[in-house]
Amino acid sequence: MPAATNDWCFWSDGALAATQPVRLSGVPGPIIFRAMTVPVRDPLPHYAVSASFQPMLKPFHALVPFCLLLPGATRALPIDPDTRAWWETTATLSDDAMAGRDTGSAAYERAAKMVAERFAAAGLVPAGENGGYFQRVPMQQLSIVRANLSVGARPLRFLYDIMANPVPGMAQRVDAPLAYRGYCAASALGDVRGRIVICHGTHRAAQPSDADRVAAVKAAGAVALVTIADPGFTVEPPRWPYAYARTVWLRDKPPEPAGLLRFTLNADSLGKMIVGGGHDPVRLIAAGAAGAPLPSFNPPGRFRTEFQMVQRAISAPNVLARLPGSDPALAAQTIVLSAHLDGYGPGEPVERDRIYNGTLDDAAYVALLIRLAERQHRAGFRRPVLFAAFTGEEKGLLGSRWFVAHPTLPKESLAANINLDQLRPIFPLRLLTVHALGDTTLGDDARAVANGMQVEVQPDPEPERNLLRRADQWPFLQAGIPATAFVFGYRAGTDSERIYRHWYKTGYHKPQDDLDQPIDWQAATHFNQFFYALVARVANQQAAPAWKPGRKLNFAQP
Repeated sequence: MPAATNDWCFWSDGALAATQPVRLSGVPGPIIFRAMTVPVRDPLPHYAVSASFQPMLKPFHALVPFCLLLPGATRALPIDPDTRAWWETTATLSDDAMAGRDTGSAAYERAAKMVAERFAAAGLVPAGENGGYFQRVPMQQLSIVRANLSVGARPLRFLYDIMANPVPGMAQRVDAPLAYRGYCAASALGDVRGRIVICHGTHRAAQPSDADRVAAVKAAGAVALVTIADPGFTVEPPRWPYAYARTVWLRDKPPEPAGLLRFTLNADSLGKMIVGGGHDPVRLIAAGAAGAPLPSFNPPGRFRTEFQMVQRAISAPNVLARLPGSDPALAAQTIVLSAHLDGYGPGEPVERDRIYNGTLDDAAYVALLIRLAERQHRAGFRRPVLFAAFTGEEKGLLGSRWFVAHPTLPKESLAANINLDQLRPIFPLRLLTVHALGDTTLGDDARAVANGMQVEVQPDPEPERNLLRRADQWPFLQAGIPATAFVFGYRAGTDSERIYRHWYKTGYHKPQDDLDQPIDWQAATHFNQFFYALVARVANQQAAPAWKPGRKLNFAQP
């Protein structure tokens, strides 16, 4: 049995039948206790489940552990009532019936309706449009629905070997010779006019950035840029396949017209691009990953593409609900609590699973908003609190951007945002990364609450990943509203780091982010308790959240 679930098991010598239904106080039932044979240990741990079960617990002679299962579950769940209630809601939001809650889909609409109903049942009042819980966000979606790509006679498998994000005005057919130019510094390009340039997409500070590469290749007259996804970027390694090729934008914020055509190349597929070029693709990738010098050469093949694209209007709602405050003097200082409701939906299958459930990203933390509302059950904090389940986060923070630009409450009344995303309760919570830790007083509040739970805090140790700008706190910060968010932290070289890196390789934006993945229930409980305490502190203390001197300018809109 996984160590993460042992805390929720008890040990018996078989007095309880393995499939016997049992009703437990406070547990939706009936429940079933699943038996698993394990080697005898001496002594075995004694885990208290309920006083009524004590006569059948024999910790020093037991042979069989029993774990709490809910109907339809495939593994043990926590017995802690609050964590169990949170996870039950998570399961409802992210099981296969919700089909991954893709923005603009019928499944997303079902999920949004469910969240609104739960907010209403918890006593929150509508804070959307027209007296309801929804704020509808109008969008446009452009999808590549068919793609044929090849180099010479060698086909490239779209979404697996190579990827392109569609943009309006993008060329649907390309036929041009290739050029490999290492890291694509302007000085290394030479004559690439009319060619498709292959560049190693390093993140190293000493080499050209992505913006530098694009500018240099465009200025040199190239037709397109193919960027190799760098396997040397180990803090967040490339993930293949892509779920789909789809771009979504806000109706009033269309993307810039297509300029340089851009592709992303799987490092394992470089060999298909440079056959006959006289260079070993494996050695080129290894050198690029290490930041070593790279050559320049022109592979002999021609790169050909043909795309079919479909554009359509879509919309999806933000779900907005308000818990009124109890102090009239603080009524104009609303604290926004947010998480994103959308996931990826169905996409390219990984291990024969094509539903990208988005359990931790981010159904679990919409569920935590619901759980907080249920715990309060109309009992307000001193300040009002807005509960926001945003849409379109995975498509570019679209729901939060729309809300900040078109708030359903007076914008000047939005005092702060605490956003829940990027949270992975899969190892013990001993260290917490706090975004914008030193920029606003929210960082001080997070530190005080965490330290009281014997949890250390730190600023983002990996700023090269740009996590601060990749979640829904960012539009608030850009608008001058104090905001923060969190990531489970780890020390270098620890098991926690190993678990975290493995999850980003195997679970992030993949179907494997589902209800069957390992969870550290104690860590999940600890973070939930941290969140409850932080909200209470921020919403009840006398002073409103504020910027530290001179820090607000760092986030100002360009």
